[in-house]
Amino acid sequence: MSKEGERTPSTTSVESASTDGGKDGAPKASDDSPSSSVSEKPKKSSRKSKKTSESKNKIYISVLESVFGSDRELAQAELDELQEAFKEFDYDQDGYLNYKDVAECMRTMGYMPTEMELLEIVQQIKMRMGGLMDFEDFIELMGPRMMGETAGMLGLKELQSAFLQFDLDGDGKINQEELKEALKSLLGEKLKKGELEEITKELDINADGTIDFEEFVMMLSIH
Repeated sequence: MSKEGERTPSTTSVESASTDGGKDGAPKASDDSPSSSVSEKPKKSSRKSKKTSESKNKIYISVLESVFGSDRELAQAELDELQEAFKEFDYDQDGYLNYKDVAECMRTMGYMPTEMELLEIVQQIKMRMGGLMDFEDFIELMGPRMMGETAGMLGLKELQSAFLQFDLDGDGKINQEELKEALKSLLGEKLKKGELEEITKELDINADGTIDFEEFVMMLSIH
């Protein structure tokens, strides 16, 4: 029996510790403990990195298709080649090719149309163009053939033409503003926030703030 005035030991705090604690009465780790939040950070960072990488690859593929694909626009060097061939066979320099000279012009450029193709071309020129073809018609005829033949080719000439689509001021380097404008033109939309900086950082190997021809070629060869 306890004496009057003596306190009986309270078991409340011990029982609480036993209930909330782990082994030997040690307090359980809270779900909101630092170790839990730290383990989540690498996962989130990994997912973000993967998403960014996929986004960049999508941009690179779109650029390659726009620059080297069969549905791209003709580069200036290709237009110059067509202009030169057109002038060579425009014998009277009146700005028109006679349908009789088209086949020889195509062969001179390295294209070997079949007899059936030539028949269709000649008939088209006669019916739609009155037997004569101007330079715009010539581009319409030869452009798809030229692009189809060079689709996917990464020769020096094609690479230089592609670089000029980005190097807008012709100084031999692509700055961030030029890259932004070129990608907007090629992709038909603006890049998302941070994507331009990520791409510039990845391509600018020597970290001088611009992308030179060698860095540009390396980007295309990798992707």
